[in-house]
Formats: sequence, C-alpha cells, structure tokens
Amino acid sequence: MINMSDTKYIFVTGGVTSSLGKGIIAASLAKLLQARGYRTTIQKLDPYINVDPGTLNPYEHGECYVTDDGAETDLDLGHYERFLNVRTSQANNVTTGRIYQSVIEKERRGEFLGKTVQVVPHITNEIKERIQILGKSGDYDIVITEIGGTVGDIESLPYIESVRQLLWELGEHNGIVVHLTLVPFLSAAGELKTKPTQHSVKTLMESGIKADILVCRTEHHISEDIKEKLALFCNVRKEAVIQSIDASTIYDVPLLMQEEGLDTVTLEKLALPNTTEPNLDQWKEFLQRHKNPKDKVVIGLIGKYVELPDSYKSIQEAFIHAGATNEVEVEVKSIHSEHLSAKNIEKKLQGLDGILVAPGFGERGIEGKVNAVTYARENNIPFLGICLGMQMAVIEFARTVLGLSQANSTEMNKDTPDPVISLMEEQKNVTDKGGTMRLGSWDCHLKEGSLVHGVYGTSDIEERHRHRYEFNNKYKDKLEEAGLVASGLNPKTGLVEVVEIPSHPWFVGVQYHPEYKSTVANPHPLFVGFVKAVLDHKQKQNNASLA
Repeated sequence: MINMSDTKYIFVTGGVTSSLGKGIIAASLAKLLQARGYRTTIQKLDPYINVDPGTLNPYEHGECYVTDDGAETDLDLGHYERFLNVRTSQANNVTTGRIYQSVIEKERRGEFLGKTVQVVPHITNEIKERIQILGKSGDYDIVITEIGGTVGDIESLPYIESVRQLLWELGEHNGIVVHLTLVPFLSAAGELKTKPTQHSVKTLMESGIKADILVCRTEHHISEDIKEKLALFCNVRKEAVIQSIDASTIYDVPLLMQEEGLDTVTLEKLALPNTTEPNLDQWKEFLQRHKNPKDKVVIGLIGKYVELPDSYKSIQEAFIHAGATNEVEVEVKSIHSEHLSAKNIEKKLQGLDGILVAPGFGERGIEGKVNAVTYARENNIPFLGICLGMQMAVIEFARTVLGLSQANSTEMNKDTPDPVISLMEEQKNVTDKGGTMRLGSWDCHLKEGSLVHGVYGTSDIEERHRHRYEFNNKYKDKLEEAGLVASGLNPKTGLVEVVEIPSHPWFVGVQYHPEYKSTVANPHPLFVGFVKAVLDHKQKQNNASLA
C-alpha cells in the first residue's frame, strides 16, 4: 500500500442547494475505496460557530452523534461509521467554532509573536492542520474531507481557501475535489437544466478551485448529451460527470456509484492502482435481505423530536440493520410523547408490535413517555428504552409497582421526594453546557443469566454515553425486590447501565446509546435481539387469534 507521506486527500464540496447528500456520497466513495483494499476515513468540516453540535437543538441540526472518545459530532459521522465499520474520533469533525477557539487560545499564549492574527494565514493554517491530522497518523491511505454548507456561503469561505492552498501544497495527484451539485428537472419545460451546476462550478473556480469530478444529483436519468454539455462547460472530462439518481435506500448508493465509475475515475485522478475489483459481497447480501423481508413488524418510536426524522437517525438506521438480520421489514411509527396521555394511550399505541422510548432532554413530553412504558409493561409488549427512555422505565416502575407516586428525575422535578433518577455526582459542579456530559465509551458488566447477557453473548461490553443524570442506587434494592433488575453495571463506579424485567417477555432499558455502534457489517446485538423479540411477539399474537 502507499506510504504515509503519500496519503491522498479527497475534498467533497456542494453546490446549488444544501441537503443534496454530500455525506452519503462521501461515505459511498469511501466504501468503494475501502472495498478495493485502501484504508479510508472521512472527516466533516462544519462552518457553524458552535464548538460542537452538542449544544444544538435536534430540530436545528438533527441528532448529535457521539464517538468512542467522547466527541459530540455531526450526524454524518454516523453515516461514515455505518458504511465503513471504522470508528471515528474527535479528529473526524471540525467546526468553525473549534478552529477559532484554538487560534484565539494560541494568540493568548503568545504563540504568534506579536503578529496580527488574520483569517489568512492563521485560520487557514489551523484548518489545514486539522485536515491533515488523520493523514499524518499513518493509519489511512485516503482521507475524504466533506466541506459543510454550499459553495458561495460566507461561512464556508475560509474552508474553501484552505482547500485551495492545500491542493497546491500537496501537488498533482495527491488531492482532488469532488463537487456535488443539482441538475433539476423543470416539468414545465420537460427537461433537465444544467445552468445551476454551471454557476456552482463557476463559483468554485472563482475561489481558485477546479472540480475534478462532478456528481450530479437528479430525479431523472442524465443523457449522454447532457453529460457532454456539463463536461464542456464545467471543464471536466465526460467520464468524470457522475449521475447520482434518487435511490430507494441510501445503502443502494455505493453500488450506483460503482456503476457510474466514481471509484475508477477517483483512483485514476489520484494515480492509484486500479487492479482490484471492490469486494462488496457482504454489502450486497445485506441489501438482498433488506429488500426481500419475509415478514413485517411495526415498532412505535416514542420521542420528543419526531417531526424531524434526522433527530433519531441512528435509531432508524439501527432498525434497518437489525431488520435485515432478522429478514423482517421494520416499520418505525414515530409518535410524539407530548401527545400521549393516560386517556388516549391505548388508541395511540394500538397495533404496535414493539415500543421504543427514545432519548431526549428536558421535561416536555415526559409524562407521555411514562405512559408509553406503562402500556408496554402491562400489555407484555417488547420494550426498549434508551438513555432517557431507560430513566422513564425506572420512574414508571417506581410509581406504579413500588407505589412511589411522586417518583421522578431531578432533571424534571428537583424537589421530588423520590429521586429515583438523579444528577451524577461529578456533574453537580458543572456550569458549562458544551462537552461536559458523561460522554464516549464506558465499560459495562452484564449479569450472567440476564436477558442482555444472552443478547450480547458476553459479560463485558463497551457502549457510548451522553447524559448527566443516572439511576439512583439508593433505590436499587427496593426496585430489584419488586422485579426491576439492574442487569448491567459499570464495574468501577457501580453506575446502573441496564435494567430489565425478567417476568416480562422482553423489557430492557439502557442508559447508553447502542444505536451509535450499529453498522451494516455489525448490526447492534441489542437491536437485533429487540427486533427478534418483536417478531416473536407478533407471531404469537397472530397464532393466538387464529386458535
């Protein structure tokens, strides 16, 4: 393979409009290169001034994805991991806020020797350093860098300038630009229009960057004539004009990009050997199972941010992975917890084969989540609670089984007489909100003979966390005596990570976020086990109705 000093860089930029899918294109290209034997990773440069997405409302930015090393990152890193099955880290997501914070800290320490600190060269130098951290590690042959936003945005200008400088410094064949753009179809004219793409490429060229490859998002097939026109007016070769047509699932995109030759033209422009065909057998097998299910289940996702599907992106994708493993279609029915009450709960949740109570923060919609837990527990419906969902399961059990009617979390009611969920000890003196939660991968020991022990097939696991509040161990003995077992504990701190009800067909709550670690190659065992339990429950219900 290539030497460390010869690490290749691919920059993915976007034009015309946002939400075209730069992350999916970057992940698909990375998957194809990885399948050819190249060690590949992806990083995301985000142009907003927040230091990280951890302080952003899910309605603003979708879910906040968490890495093993505790980075709160853009949700695109989830796509990167799901496609590549390679863990990301702090180095894989950089924001403008983090760039400026670092430069200002250096200036305060006197590192610039009295010079005037400016966007060029100081900010651009910092960006270039961040881009090359992964490349200089020696762990990767190819680093793909996705530039957030759209070419022409004021916020993106320092990143575009940094890419221009870095391409010049890297030299020929060591760095290329893949530009993702839109070729819209005008129904009134009955034709695809190339002008938006031409303008986007022109804007990029005005910044000193030439697109090496055009990936054209489209709802209709792009003819050879249009490809020739785009090649001529955008100064790229025809074979470097890649069609990216709407797909039925994001997991089709790598295969569609392979058909278009995206990986082939990329390797040619990077002067890398193109002698090995991509090994995508496992990927194709996953798609085969995903598209040809033998049954279907309906799982209710009880959440607070369900209006924006990206708020629970990793959960949605984990269900796809687990569904394929079980050869079943998982229909996720999003239900707003704020609209659930004791009076309408049966009407709202009837027909569900399983129930998942999702993560979240704050008191809005909390009682609806508690009601959903009650419904699942009393009706023997398979249940999975994640993070806040696990905490709601503890609160519900304390209220309805232990009789502690005012049991609550101190996050929702700091004066509750029974704080079965309370602020973690190390969080009590924390004042800053950004990056201060219990984050990243932590150990958990599973109780032998428990449901989760059987699901994982091992006693010791590592899972990713993002929370400030925890199970209050003062209530542990009482809850266990009543039937809610603490089946997973942090071996060092005794923090309860997993609860379950052995008398229930399948009832599990986890303080961590298993959805973050589910990938196409390694579907998360907890989701696989949950979906299997949901399918079994449905089949038993059907058999009972036929008897």
